Amino acid sequence: MVSKIIFKKIKFYNICYKSFDNYIVKKGLFVFPAGPALASIQKSNKYYKSIQKADLVFFDSGFFVLLLKFFKNINVNKFSGYKFLNLFFSYLKNNRKKSVFCIDPNLKFSKSNKSLFKNLGVQKIYNYLAPKYNSKNLIDKKLLKLLKKVKPDFILTNIGGGNQEILGLYLKKNLKFKTTILCTGGAISFFTRDQAPINSFIDKFYLGWLVRLIFNPFVFLKRYVFGLRLIPMVMFSKIKIIK
Repeated sequence: MVSKIIFKKIKFYNICYKSFDNYIVKKGLFVFPAGPALASIQKSNKYYKSIQKADLVFFDSGFFVLLLKFFKNINVNKFSGYKFLNLFFSYLKNNRKKSVFCIDPNLKFSKSNKSLFKNLGVQKIYNYLAPKYNSKNLIDKKLLKLLKKVKPDFILTNIGGGNQEILGLYLKKNLKFKTTILCTGGAISFFTRDQAPINSFIDKFYLGWLVRLIFNPFVFLKRYVFGLRLIPMVMFSKIKIIK
């Protein structure tokens, strides 16, 4: 069985859902790159570096998983941000003393996310409204100061556009205490219903992209067309398999 693969100097971990409990206790930077985001590594060095420097890179993209199987005969488990959060929420129900720090894109999402964690029984919930970050020079000293003060067990970067991973790496480099940084982006909004209503069935059959496209075609059509660049990247890349 494939344990890891190295694609474009990025180490992806082939993790099954049953192993979740072994990984959630680990500290570090966890990232879940979508297909269009992976396609952007050739033009966004900051994003590329943030994925390379992550401690755990998951196979979030069903498109990427299918390309690996079709062109390289490599079978790996899709482990989406949606599935991870589903398991993470179950974990929190049994570990309610764990503290959670949400970095949110706006006030509406912040209120929804706080309500979600309250309903799970989490006792310590912190929310921070992210400014508009410049991905080329991302600095947020105010956020660092607050995080150093509260020292949360988990930090969720609930912002999108590839900035969540860049922010995640920035935090990893600048925080001295051990924590888990989850770069699941907008996936939390599937649970709060602030985005397209994706469920386990849709996620299992790799249909999340279609639901998103139906609900917000103006945003996602261009993004998914760009993601097609991943096809030649997989076709013509040498991929190392680690068993």
